[in-house]
Amino acid sequence: MRVRKRFGQHFLHDPGIIRRIVDAVAPAFGERIVEVGPGRGALTFALLERAKTLVVIEIDRDLAQQLRADARGRDCLRVRVESVLDTDFAALRAGGEQLRVVGNLPYNISTPLLFRLLSQRAAIFDMHFMLQKEVVDRMAAQPGNKDYGRLTVMLAAYARIERLFDVGPGAFEPPPRVWSAVVRVRPSLEPRFGIGNDGALRALVTAAFSHRRKTLRNGLKGLLDPQDIEACGIDPRLRPEVLAPAQFGLLAAHYAGLRAMAAGQCS
Repeated sequence: MRVRKRFGQHFLHDPGIIRRIVDAVAPAFGERIVEVGPGRGALTFALLERAKTLVVIEIDRDLAQQLRADARGRDCLRVRVESVLDTDFAALRAGGEQLRVVGNLPYNISTPLLFRLLSQRAAIFDMHFMLQKEVVDRMAAQPGNKDYGRLTVMLAAYARIERLFDVGPGAFEPPPRVWSAVVRVRPSLEPRFGIGNDGALRALVTAAFSHRRKTLRNGLKGLLDPQDIEACGIDPRLRPEVLAPAQFGLLAAHYAGLRAMAAGQCS
């Protein structure tokens, strides 16, 4: 079956890597596993062997038909033909046990999909994804690291990120031009630290990392004054990449409070 480049298809085929992913997920009988982008089913049937039931989301109709026709999935594999960016995971959960989401994500949708999944985190217990190594580097980066940035902080507010292992291009057909990595994401229903609100955190983090070489005093100009930054116990002369995610939460909560006060004075 031909590869459709518009879907960013790179099919996993290395049995050693497949085994490591399944061992990391450790699916148990009866758990509600959802696989994103099953492709030709290399990981699908390895997961199904342990979980005994599986839902897969595949945008490619030909691949979906191939999975439906495979005798290994008869009566225990449910195939949904749709873009995962349109999937309603809350409806898929349907009031049952939380979902466990697994997948080899297309590189071109990985970041928007992560945020979409976190927006539906009440339906999801955990996620195990194969992503471009560069994305996982950013997801799991520590303050002071060159990869630390907006993605790191925004994910940290609602999830624990655990980098598991790297995967070379040869594990795929056709091989991509970049390395990949497997990551575990454990969502938290409530913010893991104070943030004021989502909009405040997003505004502060976006402004700070849009000018990451600038100090907070300059990068947050128009949002927070130096005195506001100091009120959070943070030196306004620092650059954003040295702040821990929780410190951005302090700034966001302070910013949200200032906006609420201003709105009250204008009402």
